Amino acid sequence: MSSPIPALVTVRGARPLPRLALLALAAAYLLPGLFGRDPWRHADLAAFGQMMAIADGRSSWFAPTLGGVAGDAALLPHWLGAAAILLLSPFMEAPLAARLAFALLLALTLLMTWAASYHLALTDAAQPLPLAFGGEAEPVNYARAVADASVLALMATLGLLQLGHETTPELAQLACVALFAYALAAAPFRRWQPRVAVVAALPLLAGSGGPTIALALGLAGAEVCRRSGYPAVQAFRRWVLAATVLAAALSWVMGTWQWRGALPQTRDLLAIPRQWLWFLWPSWPLVLWTLWRWRDYVLHRHLAVPLVVAATGLGANLVMGGSDRALMLALPGMAVLAAFALPTLQRSASAAIDWFSMFFFSGAAITIWVLYSAMQTGVPAKPAANIAKLAPGFVPSFSPLALALAALGTLAWLWLLRWRTGRQREALWKSLVLPAGGVALCWLLTMTLLLPPLDYARSNRALVQRVAAHVQADECIAAPRAAASLVAALEVLGGFRVDARAEAAQGACTLLLRAGHATQAPQVPGWVLQATLRRPTDRSERTWVYRRSVTGG
Repeated sequence: MSSPIPALVTVRGARPLPRLALLALAAAYLLPGLFGRDPWRHADLAAFGQMMAIADGRSSWFAPTLGGVAGDAALLPHWLGAAAILLLSPFMEAPLAARLAFALLLALTLLMTWAASYHLALTDAAQPLPLAFGGEAEPVNYARAVADASVLALMATLGLLQLGHETTPELAQLACVALFAYALAAAPFRRWQPRVAVVAALPLLAGSGGPTIALALGLAGAEVCRRSGYPAVQAFRRWVLAATVLAAALSWVMGTWQWRGALPQTRDLLAIPRQWLWFLWPSWPLVLWTLWRWRDYVLHRHLAVPLVVAATGLGANLVMGGSDRALMLALPGMAVLAAFALPTLQRSASAAIDWFSMFFFSGAAITIWVLYSAMQTGVPAKPAANIAKLAPGFVPSFSPLALALAALGTLAWLWLLRWRTGRQREALWKSLVLPAGGVALCWLLTMTLLLPPLDYARSNRALVQRVAAHVQADECIAAPRAAASLVAALEVLGGFRVDARAEAAQGACTLLLRAGHATQAPQVPGWVLQATLRRPTDRSERTWVYRRSVTGG
């Protein structure tokens, strides 16, 4: 016989987070980082370069390439970005158009996490115990409070902050995982919505580069449905299996079956736990508490569904040798599990979370303001010298709009501190307001006050400008086996024609680029070294520019 349900929640404890406050917090989390920056190096830039190649007609929609080299097999996210560029580029710059489409995916992730938590909290096993003298929370109010807490937990998670604001296929995968969680959660209470959601989620996940994740989620979700005590959920199992078959078929048609496994090495045995500690903060302590306090209810839907999602992402992270992008797929499940810790959380633990969040994020905000002051005025002198050393050649610029937004965000944080500590002492979601608000504040301040030096450091624009000094009109660049982000930078930021195929040096291009960490330029037969270039903020990697010798054919 199961032990009593551990949740005790009063009417006051189940009050919902005011909608305006939740929407304002979500906007402060979603919007910063969309404007005023280049696509950043590595995955963000490579994915955007592939979208631009499709939108410009330089690459096929069904076989996208960068510099003549086959790109990522995750077609659907690149189609989404390319379509957004084609539709919105007459009104805005292409990077912003693509980022808006992916910001909608992040918003969809937040919404589906809320909906999944709401429906899971409505199940009988998740409802709090009746109080001896009445006054317990109404089921719907309790479910809304849990759902609000899950969204706050997701926004507070450190690992989502940067990866969630990029234009990469993994963000589309994340939205599909959250949609799948909603489908399983809503199956007992809705008829056609969960069916549409699951039939969309798994095939779209497979077409976004996650066929193995789709297969694992589908099989595990079908088992959860089989074990359910709800007849509607047991019948829903057929829809889950059908969606799994569709996902496998779509993966075969689109050629997305690619094994990316890289079992962790000995050195990863400590690196991966350390990664989990910061990436999943602050959800993981709450998840552990949930699993302990609800240990007799692990097989019930309100825990089984998010456990399937979280375990799939954690397992993918292990199989892929510590991939942070695979770990990101666990976050919707972790957020839901974290929310169910709150009805059982002791007051001392809640107070500890509040005090830590208040001091940590206030300290981080003060640090950002000090760095901004040093960058603009030279005071304090030591931070100003550090910025000049880390970003040589960077010229600070002043933006009244950025300063105003940062000031408003800081004032909002001070108001949130007073509001939380003064009036919201019983609400179920109270322990996650400050962590989520602190993350949103620091992201807003970073994307306003520190965006110019950060963009200077993380963009490839400065390197492309240095390369451009050696490129003549209508000259193509051979960059054999170059990194996808470098090829994308040359094509998108420089507007050059690039041949990145392995045999590019034997082609018609008269300019050759090689990149590496060697201190001496490699000798390339038939080519004469023209220049050795570096990104201003990168001291190790060099880019060598060669021109075909007159006698080299």
